[in-house]
Amino acid sequence: MWRTLALASAFFPGLFILCIRLLRWAAPGWSLKDRILLSGRLVSTVQATMATVSGITVVLSCKNVVHDRHWLAVEYIWVLVPYMTYDIYVMYLCHWHKSQEKGILEKKHSLASVWSFLLQERLMVTHHLFILIVLTPITQCCLSLQHFRGELGDFFVGCIFTAELSTPFVSLGKILMQLNMQDTLLHKVNGILVLVTFFLCRILLFPFMYAAYARQVGIPLYLVPFRIPLHCNIANASLIAPQLYWFRLICRKAARLYGGSPTHRSR
Repeated sequence: MWRTLALASAFFPGLFILCIRLLRWAAPGWSLKDRILLSGRLVSTVQATMATVSGITVVLSCKNVVHDRHWLAVEYIWVLVPYMTYDIYVMYLCHWHKSQEKGILEKKHSLASVWSFLLQERLMVTHHLFILIVLTPITQCCLSLQHFRGELGDFFVGCIFTAELSTPFVSLGKILMQLNMQDTLLHKVNGILVLVTFFLCRILLFPFMYAAYARQVGIPLYLVPFRIPLHCNIANASLIAPQLYWFRLICRKAARLYGGSPTHRSR
């Protein structure tokens, strides 16, 4: 646990700094803001790939979705904790540099800049803090204590990890827009992949987990919410609510991308 926590705490900030320095060499004409934005998206893609691979490994290894265990279900949580902390800071940096470019904030970091960030990115920050403060302790308790775990296995933790499958495509879309490639075929194809992966791994994921539990214990699907611990239902509801909101935004953006004119799409 502690070794994983320490390695992850060094890995993500270190990779972020390395990307910024490599971009300074590869694209000397870019501003610091552009290098920070692209570096943050690259690191996000790396983490999402790691989480997805970990999740798929756990899911495929747990034949019995109730009782089977896998070490990655516990270990990767201690990778997520420093990543979420790092990501909040990088989101703040991106917000500050964007605001600086628009002349909205002062040249120095201040409580006003932090407050502006929290207001603008309140949903994403709340999502990250929920994982750090609520979901991580609950998951650790669920994995450690059989009576509190309510017989829910590592399979479901692995399912949650696979929700990151859509993140590389979301990041690629933002990178293509940063490179002014939003009117290319690659951007359109990537937009379809964002829709499909987001819907499958962030929306249908939750009915899939409930159906897997129902099949394993031999009960109808509609009885599952009444058979699992209350905190699991609350955690799932808290996780899927922002996903539904973001999916709505993605669908609106897709409608503009595939239905509007090039001039309208560039807005």
